[in-house]
Amino acid sequence: MDPDFVPQFAGMRVTVMGLGAFGGGVGVTRFLATKGARVTVTDLKDEGALASSLAQLDGLPITLHLGGHRESDFTEADMVVVNPAVPDSSPFLQAARRAGVPLETEINLFLKLCRATVVGITGSNGKSTVASLTAHLLEAGERRVWLGGNIGRSLLEDLDEIGGEDVVVLELSSFQLERLEATGLSPGVAIVLNLTPNHLDRHGTLAAYAAAKKPILSNQEPGDIALLNADCPVVSGWGHVGAGRKVFFTTRSPLDEGAWLDGDAAVFRLDGRTLELFRLGDLSLRGEHNRGNALAAAAAAMLCGLRPEAIPGRLAIFRPLEHRLEPVRELDGVSYYNDSKATTPEAAAAALRAFEEPVVLIAGGYDKGVSFAPLAEAAAGRLRAAVVIGQTAAAVAEALGEGGCERVEFADDLAGAVVAARRLAWPGDVVLLAPACASYDMFANYEERGRLFKRLVEELR
Repeated sequence: MDPDFVPQFAGMRVTVMGLGAFGGGVGVTRFLATKGARVTVTDLKDEGALASSLAQLDGLPITLHLGGHRESDFTEADMVVVNPAVPDSSPFLQAARRAGVPLETEINLFLKLCRATVVGITGSNGKSTVASLTAHLLEAGERRVWLGGNIGRSLLEDLDEIGGEDVVVLELSSFQLERLEATGLSPGVAIVLNLTPNHLDRHGTLAAYAAAKKPILSNQEPGDIALLNADCPVVSGWGHVGAGRKVFFTTRSPLDEGAWLDGDAAVFRLDGRTLELFRLGDLSLRGEHNRGNALAAAAAAMLCGLRPEAIPGRLAIFRPLEHRLEPVRELDGVSYYNDSKATTPEAAAAALRAFEEPVVLIAGGYDKGVSFAPLAEAAAGRLRAAVVIGQTAAAVAEALGEGGCERVEFADDLAGAVVAARRLAWPGDVVLLAPACASYDMFANYEERGRLFKRLVEELR
């Protein structure tokens, strides 16, 4: 919370840039309108494309400028709230800067106004699972817990209910973090899981992508804490970023201080005290990568004051999130799994490593400009076959072929891929949707892709 930030929203002229077809700007619009701001919402999409989001704003006293932007909305406003999907290169944002209009984001406003302890979680892979699991663990304690950010709904409208003794867990993407630097704020507890090439179509280089993530740490103060992955070559070198206390976690070897796996036991040591957090047998989540996710979440919960004896029981009842190694059904001895959230090669590789059974992989999608070598490496010796779709189908097929996969088929769409995968799978195999790519070439988002996959699998007879 920024004690110097006390905006008088009543009467303020605010432009919200980017409502989003899936409601990315709905929360901040509702919040500002109910606080008395004169809100103008502008989006390149028209009313038809935004119908679902607009329905959530019904009855609010706002102005809509849809189907395009007007420069006056940016130069004559008192504040512009920018959707994370909008790049800094937008000429309308440049016009606002020239006019001296301050730019904000929903997350920036929330962090400036929130009184609670904020746990911010970022990384290329696993952040949704770790955020959800951290909140799930903390709910066993005495503090009220809120979950938001890049997962779930906006928490701005809950600010009046969120107390100073509460804990807020935020999943934070690079798009949400890259404008945080200027606020002088970082979450009081920051967790960085990993950094691998992602969103290079937006950021350009891995270095620029990493720089967009660093504000989660860079404004921390000496009383804050950063939990960092010692196993990640990039994140392990961030010990100098920000003034917060650095605590590391690893699945590989003991640490002088931090969290690690010792055989099948998760161990946590801080300030000379060593505790066992859980046993691997307590985990309900499948896959080696989820061992690291559980370790990070348990360590984060400890840093927020949770009693260690509460952790094993909570881990045992946690269920996979939708689209994250989600079991769909078993048919003719074949198990079907939906990991549509595996939108990077590294995430899809982690999904493959979760199975000992032969896998028929469905992969491909929107091209974010990354290498598929990590996927090919994980696929070696694991794949019965693969079915590739979308913009990157040829590139994925080439990588998998170089990795030793002898049977790769092309499909025109996801429905065709499911039919082909069923034909290729043997009893005892796994059919896995782990695209290694974003969904934008064929779907609105990974949720739409995952839900279609589940429906197609359920309809198999």
